[in-house]
Amino acid sequence: MVHFFGPYLYRSHFHARTEAEECERALAHLEQVIELEGPQTVAAVLLEAIPGTAGIMVPPPGYLAGVRELCDRYGIVLIIDEVMTGFGRTGAWFHSATEGVVPDLLTFAKGVNSGYVPLGGVLIGDRIAEHFAQRPYPGGLTYSGHPLACAAAVAAITVMDHDVVVENALGIGQEVIAPGLAQLAERHPSVGEVRGLGVFWAIELVTDRDTRAPVAPTGGGSPIMAEAVRTAKSLGLLPFTNSNRIHVVPPCTVSPQEAQEGLDILDKVLSRVDDLVDEANKG
Repeated sequence: MVHFFGPYLYRSHFHARTEAEECERALAHLEQVIELEGPQTVAAVLLEAIPGTAGIMVPPPGYLAGVRELCDRYGIVLIIDEVMTGFGRTGAWFHSATEGVVPDLLTFAKGVNSGYVPLGGVLIGDRIAEHFAQRPYPGGLTYSGHPLACAAAVAAITVMDHDVVVENALGIGQEVIAPGLAQLAERHPSVGEVRGLGVFWAIELVTDRDTRAPVAPTGGGSPIMAEAVRTAKSLGLLPFTNSNRIHVVPPCTVSPQEAQEGLDILDKVLSRVDDLVDEANKG
């Protein structure tokens, strides 16, 4: 397994200044990795449509399509993980589809049935499906095609379609969360960046906006982040945090009023973070 850097303009590994530069240079980097490894040795390129727990870094327009083109050019299978982004999270059924990208394999889970019964699966593209149309597929699990889990998926998808849940996630993101987080970023100097789509967002916290120094190291915690969590809980908000980020990922069914209530609590949490950052910088 060989890792490569994906696009992340706020902390660009490629010294990019614009989304277009970040996209172009990230794709050039991936192509270089493929060439150095030897395309004939690369079975597949696997990536999340939007890296989730790692930071909700939405790829710039054209990146996923560029990865698809590289895989086609070098004869490599493209696998896109939409376990976190699939079934409405970004305001679309699948984020890769909004880019016009059709992977060879697309993985999903969780959102397919709202987690009522454990279920995951893989959507198989035409090329791979045709391969196994002529020969047996040598795989399977004890609980493959479990009728209870699959029935829950059918029911959940039916309700999501009927109640326009995906459209709700898109609207909440565009009309409530995006402008709300932008306002928080303007008011609070500890906010380095906010980013996301639909109901899938991250607030990146820094001790200095100029240097972009994070309030906690990658993969670790800090007293400031611990206090942010404590403050949020005391105000009735259960947050998800990772490293120096607070993730804003409410249910796809969240109402505008509920989303705004969460943003109002975050406003108070960030005020506390501002004070702690100011104290640390002075000390």
